Amino acid sequence: MKSAAVYARYSSDKQSETSIEDQIALCREFAARNAFEIVSVYSDAAKSGSSLFGRSGLLSLLADAQNRAFEAVLVENLDRISRDQEDIAGVYKRLSFSGVEITQVHGGKADKMQVGLRGLLGSIYLQDLADKTHRGLSGRVAAGKSAGGKAYGYRPIRGEPGELEIVEEEAEVVRRVYREFVSGKSPRTIAHDLNRDKVLAPRGAAWGQSALNGMKARGNGMLRLSIYAGVLVWNKVHYVRDPETGRRVTRPNPPSEWKRIEVPHLRIVDQDLWDAVQKRLDETGASPAGRIGRRSAGCCRV
Repeated sequence: MKSAAVYARYSSDKQSETSIEDQIALCREFAARNAFEIVSVYSDAAKSGSSLFGRSGLLSLLADAQNRAFEAVLVENLDRISRDQEDIAGVYKRLSFSGVEITQVHGGKADKMQVGLRGLLGSIYLQDLADKTHRGLSGRVAAGKSAGGKAYGYRPIRGEPGELEIVEEEAEVVRRVYREFVSGKSPRTIAHDLNRDKVLAPRGAAWGQSALNGMKARGNGMLRLSIYAGVLVWNKVHYVRDPETGRRVTRPNPPSEWKRIEVPHLRIVDQDLWDAVQKRLDETGASPAGRIGRRSAGCCRV
């Protein structure tokens, strides 16, 4: 009888936590029929198959495999280990070096050809999922709804996905910032005054000038966010995964790819004030002094 470890994972895309239990039960039944003795069980709940980062269960399995703690790894299929071509090949290579095979309940013992094919299909699946998600969000924005994120001054309407409403107390802070900027105050001074007056900042952090300035190339920051003028702009950035950290980071899209939708019911500042602010931003070339995009600035994400 061959000693084996079971590995199970479900991703965070609305799968049930019982998926882990179901996968383990499936592997136990398979082991009983095929002369495997299960000696260890590893799992990762709500973890994407697009990266190994944060996958403590899988990393523990790989460490124990180096110590020859078992002879085989049982999985429902290779997708549970990873959907990334590089990662699945790397896991297979490390396990093979340790003399540990991968056996799938649906697919049998994995070999190099299966690993290559499943890695390719997994990558295609992830891209297809991203494309479908983007398409769905595009449709939501076209209907004048939020695609996610929340700008200071708004809150989601309970029970109405994508719908926002103005929070008047915060909206008045937005108007104050706009009026003071047009009057000649710098973003640094405005932020200082907001903190002095104990105006609650987003996420409870202190106000910073970058929260107000934002970045022209990304159309963010309180003074640049067009939703305050009744125009919802989406698709300003896209996400890529850093292969060194596994984290998603943003990259700006060219303005030609931005989607603009009129949402007059969400306007907070009148057109004259908006135009005056944009004119002064252009004249002063206002931009954050270092630490662009710092988290205390998190007031203006749409």
